[in-house]
Formats: sequence, C-alpha cells, structure tokens
Amino acid sequence: MPTTDGRKFLDPHTLDKIRSLDLRARLVVEGFITGQHKSPYHGFAVEFASHREYVPGDEIKHIDWKVWSKTDRYYIKEYEEETNLKMTIILDASKSMRYGKGQPGDSAGWSKFDYGCTAAACLAYLAQQQQDSIGLITFDTKVRKKFPSSSHPTHLKMLVHEMEHTEPDNTTDVGDVFRGLAEEIGKRGLVVLVSDLFVDIPTLKTTLQHFRHRRHEVVVFHVMHEHELDFPFQDNTLFKGLEVDMELLTEPRALRKSYLEIVERYLHQVRRACATAGIDHVLLNTSEPLDAALSSYLAFRGRTVRGTGRR
Repeated sequence: MPTTDGRKFLDPHTLDKIRSLDLRARLVVEGFITGQHKSPYHGFAVEFASHREYVPGDEIKHIDWKVWSKTDRYYIKEYEEETNLKMTIILDASKSMRYGKGQPGDSAGWSKFDYGCTAAACLAYLAQQQQDSIGLITFDTKVRKKFPSSSHPTHLKMLVHEMEHTEPDNTTDVGDVFRGLAEEIGKRGLVVLVSDLFVDIPTLKTTLQHFRHRRHEVVVFHVMHEHELDFPFQDNTLFKGLEVDMELLTEPRALRKSYLEIVERYLHQVRRACATAGIDHVLLNTSEPLDAALSSYLAFRGRTVRGTGRR
C-alpha cells in the first residue's frame, strides 16, 4: 500500500482548506513527525538520576559500560522523570497581524495571524505530547486574555478555541504589556513570543530583557508575510496603514530596492537584539511550510535539556 505523505500538511496552501485550528495543528505535528522518521520526544521525558547494581532480569541496554570498565562490576543507570516544562505562548493580536487576509496574489489566503495561530497551536499540541504544561496570553496594547499553564488535555482545546475566535485589533505596545507579564508568569519556564514585532528595536531589546531577568527561556517566532519580505508589487499601489491612519500611493518598482535593504537591516537588528539577550529568533514566512517552527522548537528543547540542563 502507498504511504501517506504527512508532510503535505505542513504546507499553508493545503492547510488553508482546513478551517478547524485544532485539526490543522494535529495534522501538521503528525506530518512533521512522519517526515522526521523518528519520534522527536525521545530523550526529553527523562533524566539520569543514579546508578544501582545490576540484578538478573534488568535490561542489558541500561548497563553503564564505562563504570564496568573501571570497576569490573555491572551497574544500571536509573532515570527519573523530569519536572514538566511550563510553556507560555504570548500571541500578538494587534491589527498589523491581519495583513494577508484576502490579499491579491496570496493563494493561501492566510493572514499573519492565521499563520501565527497555527504555529502556536502546533507548538502547544507538541508540548502536550511531551507532558508539558501550556499557557496562553493574547495582547495588543494590553493583555486581552490570559490562561495560566496547565497540562490537562482539555486545557489545550480551550487555548485553541480562544485563538480560533480571536480577532486582531488595536495597535501593538509590547513595552508596558511585557514588563508586567515577565513578573506575572512567575515560575521560570519557556516563553514563546509569536508576533510580527512591529516595534522599535530599543523597545524590543528592553522588552526581551524583562523575561531574561526573570530567568525565563525565550523563543521568538517572528511572523512576516511573504509580501513584506519579497515586496512583489508591480503596478501603482495604494498602501493603507493597519495600525496608523495613513494611506500612501506609490510606484513599487521604484521603491523595491531601498525597501528590501531597510527590511534586511531591520531583521539584522532583531536577530542581534535576540542573540545579545540569549534568545532564539525564528523568522516565519507565511508562504513557507511550518517545519521551521517545529524544528526550531525541538532543537531549542534539545539544547536546553541536554546541553545546559536549564529547565
């Protein structure tokens, strides 16, 4: 029998036909795992605790051969479950995240918010499979909704339902919002920011430092529409501000080179701000499959758990 290519469910053009955010997330995660050819959960759920002497009936694979080579005696490695990670997803629900919905030439019909919600739901679904607890905060100029972290199976459905029924509105103000959130989140954990980062760089630096000072691990999933990255416009175009009351009629071909230079300079500054703060930055292009979000999250978890031991 031919095997189903689960990776097709990573493609935004395919996912646009699936209206249920919960179903989207499940299909994406399962498709991603199929493409990996191995379980991404291996090694995340347990950590080494101690040795004990081997007794008949123990599995040979758990024998520590390095200890045997030094003592000529068999010892078994014992493991214990790690304390579950607390992941808090902070989702930007400002007006600029609306961009992409019904835009000419955008065959997927996804806004940045649609893409960001799908990525966030996928991360939440994957985290739940690893027995981690998940929380959600939506914001614009203030916190709109806040759901404390929980690992209960029904909690994920509640978070996905909230994302599915949230309409982006208002402007973005991460400065005041995040200053309070860094303290409110409380127990050290993983903070996942999903946003288009429409904020000046000094404010972004200060904002991210609030979380790092509270010893949270932070991953930034920077969502940008393909139009913002490629500027494909050809004919005279009227651009309308989503967060500011402004319109500008332009001849795009005359602007494209300078626009792309400005965007590249901005992205360089964002990457540097994140790197300086010890934060992972992942650029998500709405036209591309969701491998980047899942791969980067798993790589981050792998480095955190196995590399530094920070949990």
